[in-house]
Amino acid sequence: MTLTGRIPQEFGNLSFLVSLNLRSNNFQGNLPQEIARLHTLKFLDLSVNSFRGKVPSWFGFLHQLQVLNLSNNSFTDGQIPKVIGNLVKLGILKLGGNKLIGFIPLSLSNASRLETLEISYNSLPGNIPEGIGNLHNMNWLSIQANKLTGSIPFTIFNISRINVIAFTGNSLSGYLPNGLCNGLPILKGLYLSYNKLHGQAYQIVHNFKYCL
Repeated sequence: MTLTGRIPQEFGNLSFLVSLNLRSNNFQGNLPQEIARLHTLKFLDLSVNSFRGKVPSWFGFLHQLQVLNLSNNSFTDGQIPKVIGNLVKLGILKLGGNKLIGFIPLSLSNASRLETLEISYNSLPGNIPEGIGNLHNMNWLSIQANKLTGSIPFTIFNISRINVIAFTGNSLSGYLPNGLCNGLPILKGLYLSYNKLHGQAYQIVHNFKYCL
């Protein structure tokens, strides 16, 4: 059975709630601000619904949050809130499949425990922040099908734990030097198609045992 309607404001009274999973329903409208009172919340999955409006800045009050999945909704009218970068325990952030239009905030570089960043299939413009390469716990980085421009920060290719780098379907440009990926021993997927990059692909990845 699929649940419909809006999230009740009374959810904000569940002060000991640690996990909230409402994935794959038909909830609509804006997220109620009362959720910001759930200070013990560690896991929040609202993906595959019909939520709209801006991604709320009050997520910055959920300091225990480790997983935030808002993918495949209709969030629009703004950017990824800068305060998400203050969630120092956040390990998984998924905002893909929405209609976000703002720049990727530099503050994401402060989320030092981030392992998964999935923000594909939006309309995010501008450059990939250089500081993303400082997220040394990252193993999955996907920013496909956006409107990114500029060059790929070489610091990303120093994240030794990374398994997947996916930037397909943007307007990224620049030269990829030989041996760029030599410091990525467990990389399994490198997806850079449909951009404006240039370089000799074989010499960029030829040392990869696991590269697809």
